[in-house]
Amino acid sequence: MKAILFDQFGGPEQLYIGEHDQPTPTADEIRVRVHATALNRADLLQLAGKYPPPPGESTILGLEMAGIVEACGPAVKNFAPGDRVCGLLPGGGYAEYAVLPENLAIPMLDEMSFTDAAAIPEVFLTAFQALSWLADLKAGEKVLIHAGASGVGTAAIQLAKEMVASEIFVTASNSKHALCQELGAHHCIDYKTEDYAEMVLEKTSQQGVNVLVDFVGGPNFAPNLKAMALDGRIVMLAFLGGPHTPDAVNLASILRKRIHIMGSTLRSRTKAYKAGLTRDLIEKHWPDFAAGTLRPVIDSIHPWEQVADAYRHMAANRNQGKIILTIP
Repeated sequence: MKAILFDQFGGPEQLYIGEHDQPTPTADEIRVRVHATALNRADLLQLAGKYPPPPGESTILGLEMAGIVEACGPAVKNFAPGDRVCGLLPGGGYAEYAVLPENLAIPMLDEMSFTDAAAIPEVFLTAFQALSWLADLKAGEKVLIHAGASGVGTAAIQLAKEMVASEIFVTASNSKHALCQELGAHHCIDYKTEDYAEMVLEKTSQQGVNVLVDFVGGPNFAPNLKAMALDGRIVMLAFLGGPHTPDAVNLASILRKRIHIMGSTLRSRTKAYKAGLTRDLIEKHWPDFAAGTLRPVIDSIHPWEQVADAYRHMAANRNQGKIILTIP
């Protein structure tokens, strides 16, 4: 099969389309002819040599895909060749064929395109894990979502709205506020020019937010603590701004406010964990996709020959939502 490959670590210039062995499904796996996949910042880190795949998993980039089931292992019960599916992968999505356990595959809705379906698994499962499984967001609570126009950010805004958050705050550059408001954000803060912690406190009568989802890391740590309410929960998903705080941080508010701080990556979770998360998302929110109250947000669609340009677009932080690659 053909796949997007690289021979040495570096930037997008290392990527090329070449030949690779076609994967063989194990007893409980399905092999999918991939028609669309999506870019994630984790792919940039893997390409740079900073985020290796879990042991035993494909070294090909790509953490999600959508396509048609082409073959099934002998223990597979719920899928058959010809079924349209999307799903989360530990790797291998940037290829003509990918394998995944059947309990990680999601049946596509009849009206759903491959490009839309490929934009769902990674960001909605990540956002759902953060808001529901980790932070346990309750109806009526207030939430702050950093990088609101990112793939995970756009998913988190919509899920927070469906979970009946009373106020949704987001940080994003000013040009991306309209999209965030369209998705359900009540307050959009330009992190480049405004103090988001002060604005959160002002809008909440100095109470702060109950839940915060952060991708930035060190530079945000002190203002995140300042923005939290009593018994608030912070979920840290990435360190786009680096893991180190620029100045010494007073940790007293962690005790005073009883703040819970959680860190998580999804890729390193067990298959059983990811299967349970997938099942819970389908049961609770797949009907919302059918109803149109949840939707993937797509920034742009590129043929996979343009993968390097697509990566540069993401690395420059110009995208609003997901960047999709189509595979002929």
